[in-house]
Amino acid sequence: MKQPDFQYGGQAVIEGVMMRGRDHLAVAVRNNRGEIVIKKETVGSITKKYPFLKWPLLRGIVALCESFVLGMKVLMFSADLFMESEEESKLSPWESGLMIGFALLMTVVLFILLPLGGRMLLHKYLPNFSFVWGNIVESLLRMVILFGYILSISFLKDIQRVFAYHGAEHKVINTFEAKQELTVENARKFPTFHPRCGTSFLLFVVITSAVFFSFLKYETIWMRLLSRIMLMPLVAGVSYEIIKFTGKHQDFFLWRWLSLPGKLLQMLTTKEPDDAQLEVAISSLVAVITEEAPVIVGGKIYNAESESVTNVTEAEPTTVS
Repeated sequence: MKQPDFQYGGQAVIEGVMMRGRDHLAVAVRNNRGEIVIKKETVGSITKKYPFLKWPLLRGIVALCESFVLGMKVLMFSADLFMESEEESKLSPWESGLMIGFALLMTVVLFILLPLGGRMLLHKYLPNFSFVWGNIVESLLRMVILFGYILSISFLKDIQRVFAYHGAEHKVINTFEAKQELTVENARKFPTFHPRCGTSFLLFVVITSAVFFSFLKYETIWMRLLSRIMLMPLVAGVSYEIIKFTGKHQDFFLWRWLSLPGKLLQMLTTKEPDDAQLEVAISSLVAVITEEAPVIVGGKIYNAESESVTNVTEAEPTTVS
């Protein structure tokens, strides 16, 4: 029995944390009665049916799409629990689909259309504006929008709670990867930063897109818009490989330096969690690792009979293909 060669990851949700393993995920949410409700799911990947999708660059695109779909599902699960505690109705499938579509639309508007529009507007009033400076301005606008968006939502009380659960997720993953027993006391000692965080991934996407888009010299705004949308899967694939590589090689100073911008950005998207939030994150990770295989962490065996935390109830399991 040993720690599996797999990089566990997760996502903060409303009053909870989702952790994903090789073939399973678990989302743990604390309800208004103080209980931790755990929902486990078997997750499938299209890469099992089509192994070529595991190739570098392609695997990043697949991982991004699958993570987005699963992330929205567990977010809806946590939202349902939250609204149920407020005696409100749950979200319908139509409402969930509308939210996903709106999220995709806002991504295109904020990070592609607005920076490109700002560049074209500047070129209109400064006809001698060079192509190189146009690329720099567009990239800077994309960076400013990313920072501005994160900074603006960080003032919202509910988002601050989510950011605290984000910090709890990182602390617990860091505890596991340090091969220490998964306890609140151990998790407290670790930082809220993690090199494979989705926040760092977004930053790498912005930086990588600046490099890729600098080679595009289309004159019309429609061709520029279309080219950027079509290149986004490639940008995401390259960014995924960068963050995966740097996350695995933090022992080398150069890769630690590459992770530094993401670390600074995570200072906005993570908050120091309290013990109750750490308990939720621990119970989510324990639910995943005990579902996949018996594991020894910090001298403790985690298997199907392991106890995570008290007051845990389990939601009806489902299968996701």
